[in-house]
Amino acid sequence: MPERNTDEFLLESAGAGDAAAFQELYERHRKPVFRFAYRLSGNVENAEDLTHDCFLSLIKRVASFDPGRASLRTYLLAATRNLWLKQLRTLGRESALDEFDENDFIAVGKAPLGRLLENELSQTVAEAVANLPHLQREALVLFEYEGISLNEIASMVGSDVGAVKARLHRARARLRKTLQPYLNSHREIVTLEKA
Repeated sequence: MPERNTDEFLLESAGAGDAAAFQELYERHRKPVFRFAYRLSGNVENAEDLTHDCFLSLIKRVASFDPGRASLRTYLLAATRNLWLKQLRTLGRESALDEFDENDFIAVGKAPLGRLLENELSQTVAEAVANLPHLQREALVLFEYEGISLNEIASMVGSDVGAVKARLHRARARLRKTLQPYLNSHREIVTLEKA
């Protein structure tokens, strides 16, 4: 008899109409799906819509999840990616990066200059990630932020591991190049502050 709290059991129960099982799955996976959607789309409203649509799609097509192919988390991230790509095709372009709420980036207990620099760095990194070509951005976000293995990413995006590695390498190189001037000036400021 399967454990009653596994994703597979909860999904089966949710598919049979058990609202509590669906709610538990939603609470268990909502944050990683939202984070991924936010990092792909660049704004909260799109991320909320993608998260909602992802779970709506899941409950409508419970049978499409095959636990032998991937974990439910990986399945949900792949579904989110597909919804995002569909949205991009519909819009005909990538959506612009909205302003970030600066309170999301302020570290408690740091000096005002330190908080300001950290806030600026966080926003600069977020903008640099958002400006990556979408295939590089998705590889970077899945690997670095979501901790998905290269094999799982390759399976999710319908590519081979070598292509995913290449996208990840190009994304990191582009980020280094984009962020280098900022990081150099940041180091100079920190050095002056300590003097």
